[in-house]
Amino acid sequence: MTLKILHRPPSVGDTERPVPRWATRLAYALPLLLLPSCLWRLPFALHFEMGQVQEGGMPAYWLSIPYVLGLSVLTEVIAILTIGLVRGWGEVAPAWIPVIGGRPVRPPAAVVPAVLGGLILTFLFTAVPVGGGRHLTVYGVIDTVGYSSDAWHALATVCVTPIAAWGPITVVLAIAYYRRRTARSSSTPLCHGTSPTADPPGAQRPARAGAVPRS
Repeated sequence: MTLKILHRPPSVGDTERPVPRWATRLAYALPLLLLPSCLWRLPFALHFEMGQVQEGGMPAYWLSIPYVLGLSVLTEVIAILTIGLVRGWGEVAPAWIPVIGGRPVRPPAAVVPAVLGGLILTFLFTAVPVGGGRHLTVYGVIDTVGYSSDAWHALATVCVTPIAAWGPITVVLAIAYYRRRTARSSSTPLCHGTSPTADPPGAQRPARAGAVPRS
């Protein structure tokens, strides 16, 4: 089965202005991009460490199961909500939402949370190598997690690395949304073969003084 999203963007005709094709593809690809990391994380809920070598024990099941499951579900929900930046329900609130249902969404109400969230995600998932098996993160300098084999390390890298693009993609989509929603409407097109100062069709010009009317 071939994913159609890789060939053409989903049909979107409910927005005020046309959405760029790249933005539509990027928004719809984001949940798929984050899905491997969500699935890779699930075994940790049952204390299966996916080849990681760590000191200390795992938390109790009553804590690890709801935490891991909730984190994975929340990740996908936020990614799916990002699609609103390229769809009509991101411009007019759906009717089923209390109080604001059916009302236009002001651009700052969608752009500000998206940009702030994207920046926070960028800082959370950005790690700069500083040598000695350590990385500089928003939490400070931390040791790199070890793995029992290269295969486990490769699997973790493939699944987890794409999550670093989550924040930048969200910021880019928010900027595209803002530019589309705040763009000025184009002026009324002129008829071909006429000038802006031409008289409208059917208008009668006043006769000049001394002019002889035609019979």
